[in-house]
Amino acid sequence: MAQKQKVHSQRRANAITNAVVHIFLAVLAILWVVPIVWVFAESFNKNTAPYTSTFFPTEWTFDNYIALFTERSVLNFPKMFLNTFIIACFTCVISVIFVLIVSYSLSRLRFRFRKVYMNIALILGMFPSIMAVVAIYFILKALGLTQGWTTNLALIIVYSAGTGMGFYVMKGFMDTIPISLDEAALLDGCTRWQVFRLIILPICKPMIVYQAIVGFLIPWLDFVLAKAIARTQENYTVALGLWKMLEKEYIYDWFARFAAGAVCVSIPIALLFIVMQRYYQDSMSGSVKG
Repeated sequence: MAQKQKVHSQRRANAITNAVVHIFLAVLAILWVVPIVWVFAESFNKNTAPYTSTFFPTEWTFDNYIALFTERSVLNFPKMFLNTFIIACFTCVISVIFVLIVSYSLSRLRFRFRKVYMNIALILGMFPSIMAVVAIYFILKALGLTQGWTTNLALIIVYSAGTGMGFYVMKGFMDTIPISLDEAALLDGCTRWQVFRLIILPICKPMIVYQAIVGFLIPWLDFVLAKAIARTQENYTVALGLWKMLEKEYIYDWFARFAAGAVCVSIPIALLFIVMQRYYQDSMSGSVKG
């Protein structure tokens, strides 16, 4: 009898705990979703001013999206969007290549100063990147990369140059791949390049997807570095464009368009996750069978 009461009490305690946890998670989900819903609703607000008497719009319109992509006399949002997309795509590709090369070299090869390089990279990673913004700007200015179309090239170089330092996640994943796979392939006559292309790359698909997403998001969402390098609106990225919309001379006419711009900025990110998420389920089996 006592045992049954104990089991019953334990079940009741577990039920209460589960209920509290689910309520807490539901509250967190609401707090996370409400701002997103509000921004999406605000993008259709007919009232473009930032101050309204209601939480959600009372009058709805598509004019904010239309004006965002057609009105270019004040802020050229399509140009900013295109600049950012080009920079993000190039940075994504270059960052994946850099990280794969550095990670493979440090994980599979043994050479002098290997540990020294990893320690230096670890120490430098502890410092915030904003500390180097001023130095980076003056270096680019000395090279003539802060005017005109070269600004986009400068941003691609800067965003891509530091990606090789973020090799620790990829290297940690490669360290889990058995060395016996490399040795068996080398015994069969494969070169190092063939081992890398036919063995390592298929196994590292989940990490490649992760690095591609990170490489795309960094320039797509960055504000500080873009603000330091891009000095004119012709070279602005979407982060700078959205920031500009909230300045006092624009905010009363562009606040609702700012919300529309925020929705548009989130679309490529969402599409990137949707397209690439299936690769996260890839495993080592495909490479071993190949």
